[in-house]
Amino acid sequence: MSTPTAMPACLYIVATPIGNLTDMTPHAVDILKQVAIIACEDTRTSGKLLSHFGIDTKDKKSSKTDDTKAPATHNNLDDSEAVGKQKGHNKLWAYHEHNSAIQTPKIIEMIQQGHSVALISDAGTPLVSDPGYQLVQAAHAAGVTVSPIVGASAAIAALSVAGLPSDRFSFIGFLPAKTHGRQKQLTALTSRTETLIFYEAPHRIITSLEDMATIFGADRDVAFCRELTKTFETVRKSTLGDLVEFVKADDNQQRGEIVVVVAGVDAAQDTDDISIHDKLLQRLLEDLSVKKAAALASDITGVKKNALYQRLLELQAE
Repeated sequence: MSTPTAMPACLYIVATPIGNLTDMTPHAVDILKQVAIIACEDTRTSGKLLSHFGIDTKDKKSSKTDDTKAPATHNNLDDSEAVGKQKGHNKLWAYHEHNSAIQTPKIIEMIQQGHSVALISDAGTPLVSDPGYQLVQAAHAAGVTVSPIVGASAAIAALSVAGLPSDRFSFIGFLPAKTHGRQKQLTALTSRTETLIFYEAPHRIITSLEDMATIFGADRDVAFCRELTKTFETVRKSTLGDLVEFVKADDNQQRGEIVVVVAGVDAAQDTDDISIHDKLLQRLLEDLSVKKAAALASDITGVKKNALYQRLLELQAE
């Protein structure tokens, strides 16, 4: 490694394309070419992306630091910012949930020694359902500058085309893989009024949509966004009930990267009409006594427990 620069180095959080390579920004390419280390989830996946943009991951020559150069800026990184390169130095480092505890202090030490580092994910903006927050947290704790290099995000791209309220939304990410955990989390989201954004794996998309339709209601509005920016992109606005049938009927819709954007419960609904919570109550009755179901439903909806108890009894009798 060469002598580090006089200017404090930086941790860059760099967004990469989610499908269409032309979505890569020139700013991102410049940063990735000039940093000392590129931390990534999968070195093979990222290696292909970096190769496409002519970003070398092995330095073939050494460089010397020139302290007389102007400090680097967002528009013009000092050439010496790109680590002092021992011959053959590999600048691509694996950084994922299984090695983050080991890699995080190493990366922070590199930055403290004056070598800038970029964090990228397999696709999109890092830290959105991807590893990395521990690294950013550690950087802040160490007084290291953290700078975003903005670009594609599947969650925001899906929200932009969903045709659902976007003034308030929550990113939920991936639901639990196991049925009980997934249904429990969805039940806790039943009374949320903001738009909800989910990621889901292809092999779980049907069961997750079925659970959503059961717990949120089959008539809840939803946007199904699959393979955004790619050749076989799907954007379908529907209801949860109709979407379940659409995805079941077409195996192609069970492949690729999937974002599900679900409307929040209508805050303007008449909350005095307890029957609007029937889907939730019926689901709770499958696993709980009437008393426990009423208590939990009251915590979730804010409706008085006694009123919910009576409605549960009515549902049981039907």
